[in-house]
Amino acid sequence: MKEIRHFIDGEYVGSASGRQFDDIDPTTGTVIARVHEGGAAEIARATAAARAALKGEWGSLSLERRCALLHKVADGIEARFEAFLAAECEDTGKPRSLASHIDIPRGAANFRIFADAVKNVPTECFRTDTPDGAGALNYAVRRPKGVIGVISPWNLPLLLMTWKVGPALACGNTVVVKPSEETPQTAALLGEVMNAAGIPRGVYNVVHGFGPDSAGEYLTRDERVDAITFTGETTTGTAIMKAAAGGLRDVSFELGGKNPAIVFADADLDKAIEGTLRSAFANCGQVCLGTERIYVERPLFEAFVARLKAGAEALRPGPSHEASTTLGPLISKTHRDKVLSYYRLAEQEGARVITGGGVPDMPAALAGGFWIQPTIWTGLADDARVVREEIFGPCCHVRPFDREEEAIALANDTDYGLAAALWTRDLERAHRVAQRLEAGIVWVNSWFLRDLRTPFGGMKRSGIGREGGVHSLEFYTELSNVCIKL
Repeated sequence: MKEIRHFIDGEYVGSASGRQFDDIDPTTGTVIARVHEGGAAEIARATAAARAALKGEWGSLSLERRCALLHKVADGIEARFEAFLAAECEDTGKPRSLASHIDIPRGAANFRIFADAVKNVPTECFRTDTPDGAGALNYAVRRPKGVIGVISPWNLPLLLMTWKVGPALACGNTVVVKPSEETPQTAALLGEVMNAAGIPRGVYNVVHGFGPDSAGEYLTRDERVDAITFTGETTTGTAIMKAAAGGLRDVSFELGGKNPAIVFADADLDKAIEGTLRSAFANCGQVCLGTERIYVERPLFEAFVARLKAGAEALRPGPSHEASTTLGPLISKTHRDKVLSYYRLAEQEGARVITGGGVPDMPAALAGGFWIQPTIWTGLADDARVVREEIFGPCCHVRPFDREEEAIALANDTDYGLAAALWTRDLERAHRVAQRLEAGIVWVNSWFLRDLRTPFGGMKRSGIGREGGVHSLEFYTELSNVCIKL
């Protein structure tokens, strides 16, 4: 049985309390490792190490040297690609084909992208007139914010954790990471890579545990943590924001979504189906940017639903290592119970079940896993709970519309504003509609296509702040103005 320990001050350590919890393989429901649970003692030790590193070697490194070390971290992830891939697939159950093309490569790229970006971001400089005529020079200096608390989710564990750790370290901060209790392995494994790359002790720390009365709560309440970045559900974000009020710490949140797609009758149907199948069902629907509401112009509606149904039914659940597997399980029994409750609710609310709605029959070796059928509904009212609440599973509701204005109003009729997709061949319409959708990112004739230099984040209840490119650097640094009297 594997044992997963905390990584604090450059070493792997156990919990002072001796408490541990199970790491479960979602494909079988069996325990694959025991994980040490951190509490106040571990968080205190990690934050102390992080603060000491700021005043030590890490804080005195040149920008060039710091960025070179982060390139070595990226190289180290790639050198141990198979180890990271195996750990990610064990924890999440996702197909290797998905994790090998997205999760692990992006996990490495996040260090390179931000190491390069931080070297090329200018600050302001102004010549100021003064009464004596000599003038003054004002210029801005960018400095690290300090110790960053990173709370990362279970759906894309390495990718979304390094999306925060990469820019935080590039800017000269130190981090204390609390990975999801469901997916602890890659965050822990990254400690070995940090040591091998020569990252000084205390720069990267990992404490495992849960939220309330565990590592997550103690991390967010520790006022030695200067800022907190979090990806997860909106209710948890609200609790973290309340905790961050102590000490007036800064926050950056990517929260929930109930993301729409609009498919106009002139869309390329093949491309719209391919993109929507991914946006609704990739990673078993466990993607914050995924599509759960689809609005299709009426002339295309019946054909679209039929094609989407065929595509969903062609997905093949199975173990992550099999090449034929295109659909993994949900992350846990608890989450599957939640998603199944929405499947039942959809029928109670009057949905027409186009496909799915239950649990697939799996071979005996996989029968204990957290499998679920990809599901498509039509016929629900716009105020149905299934249409309005985030489900985070492989499911979507498809509704026809008749007018452009109607589609925009329906897409925006939500408490969330994370992402949207738009499918049309009409270039003028694409620009016109995209700029009216209330979402942090709008894809036109694509989905999940990301340039890491661009702003990323949500509107309304989908988040606070923006990350990506210079926007990440704005969060992870403080600006000071220096005024020089000439």
